[in-house]
Amino acid sequence: SDPGKTCPAFTALSISNALIGTDLKVKLLLYTRQNPNCAEELDSAASKHLDVTKKTTFIIHGYRLTGSIPVWIPDLVHLLLSVEDMNVIVVDWNQGATTLIYSNASRNCKKVAEILKKLIDEMLVDGASLDSLHMIGVSLGAHISGFVGQMFDGTLGRITGLDPAGPLYRGKPPSERLDPTDAQFVDVIHSDTDGLGYTDALGHIDFYPNGGTDQPGCPLTIFSGLQYFKCDHQRSVFLFMSSLKQSCNITAYPCDSYRNYRNGKCTSCETFWPMPCPILGYYAHKWKSYLTQQSHPVTSMFFDTADKEPFCIYHYFVDIITWNKDTRRGTFSIVLADETGKKAESKVNPEAAAFQQYNQITLLIGFDQDFENVERISLTFSTGSVIGPKFKLRILQMRFRSLTNPERPQLCRYDLVLMENTKKTFKPIPC
Repeated sequence: SDPGKTCPAFTALSISNALIGTDLKVKLLLYTRQNPNCAEELDSAASKHLDVTKKTTFIIHGYRLTGSIPVWIPDLVHLLLSVEDMNVIVVDWNQGATTLIYSNASRNCKKVAEILKKLIDEMLVDGASLDSLHMIGVSLGAHISGFVGQMFDGTLGRITGLDPAGPLYRGKPPSERLDPTDAQFVDVIHSDTDGLGYTDALGHIDFYPNGGTDQPGCPLTIFSGLQYFKCDHQRSVFLFMSSLKQSCNITAYPCDSYRNYRNGKCTSCETFWPMPCPILGYYAHKWKSYLTQQSHPVTSMFFDTADKEPFCIYHYFVDIITWNKDTRRGTFSIVLADETGKKAESKVNPEAAAFQQYNQITLLIGFDQDFENVERISLTFSTGSVIGPKFKLRILQMRFRSLTNPERPQLCRYDLVLMENTKKTFKPIPC
């Protein structure tokens, strides 16, 4: 291409635009393997690079408080092109999404959907198939995708909603928001349900990382500024991107609540047999035929993630039989080490459990790394009390079972006395 030519780019606006508010203008930026770095702006389907025989994925951003360019867009474009030879169309409606008044941006959603319908109609005339269209909508973009899908009576191939917007959409009828009838397959990731996101299930499958509210690694207080508002909300995008890298697959488990999942009550994948439990993100479509059967109820899926890429957590069940005269409530933190001395710390620790005489208790504990061979295990038991004599917990049997890799041999340890707040390290033996 001619070096003097500038590439059409995503509209960069500033906070001053947000103060005045912006009128809706939609730019459609096409990226393909032929032009992965320099977009072609589509005014109509008559385009140099658009090949309608290939799959087409639309990326639709949401509300932009400050007007800045969404940081994740270039990476998402490149990752999509790396997994499949497709057309990626970035729907830039920054002029229209940038405003301090969220309801103004929300009002533009249907208009953006109408513009996209026009483009898709032209593509269909040129021979595109609705089956091969995938819309990835973030925040308000998820509802825009839903409106487009509704205009085509749910025949679009797939809609992925990444933390669909909650404010002004909560409690709305399905025709006014994203819902499972909007496409042949609708998958949703909810990462900020107590903030900007939508709590209830909206798709054929709904993923709730860390229960869908506070994401690890995100600030918990407003003192960290804008990050406080964005971090949880954006996490759904980063989890989706991570699934395209396939460095590790995040498995999610069907459950009626995060609490039940955390308490180890939802670790069965039987309902998906002969498939395993679904994995989050781009490849969730492998479960489409199962999830879209009429008899299949809406599925809410729960799982934990780490605080940074690649986000995977590896779970173990730890069964503990204790022998103590009196009951004690307390928590465990656990460190696993492999033969090279590499360590994995328990990142996801269960809430305090009551240990009593001759009682087996099962904890679900998540680690940030996965070891084929666990050489040593270190345990610390704590009751959280600082005063009074140190408490001793006597363990008759401990058993570690990998939930992530159930085929691995189980590890045991018998007869162990733990002093409160004192780390104890031992070599486990096969059960």
